[in-house]
Amino acid sequence: MTQREGQAWNILATVEDPEIPVISVVELGIIRSVAELNGVLKVEITPTYSGCPATQVIEDSVIEALNQAILSPFEVSTVLSPPWSTTMISESGRQKLLEYGIAPPESDSVDKQALTGEERQIPCPLCKSKNTKMVSQFGSTPCKSHFKCLDCLEPFDYFKCL
Repeated sequence: MTQREGQAWNILATVEDPEIPVISVVELGIIRSVAELNGVLKVEITPTYSGCPATQVIEDSVIEALNQAILSPFEVSTVLSPPWSTTMISESGRQKLLEYGIAPPESDSVDKQALTGEERQIPCPLCKSKNTKMVSQFGSTPCKSHFKCLDCLEPFDYFKCL
């Protein structure tokens, strides 16, 4: 890793996700790669899903952070293949989601239980009870489901396995 690549990773680790401000775009796995080629930093980003409304905001925030760090010249591009998945969320990112009140994805595979009508038992991020119920397949953003804890009665989002 070159010195500029390391600087870029450090700067990008401070860029917050606009929908979940306690987690950086690096921890969320949106920054796919940073490479210096012929003196130009090439930064690849991958949205959490192709229709994510925050994609442009994230790209603008990445460009602003790199400009403020005076890391020009650079290019930022969006990469859709392979698609982003919840396996790209770092362990520190998962912990930050939990502390923020969003249940992190439970597994590394896509959640197919919604297709079969099976109920998910997602632990409440507040009281840790598994006595929970899905209220809606879609929560505050399309990548999250909305749940309610039947013990502490608090609502919470669950970051879907994608």
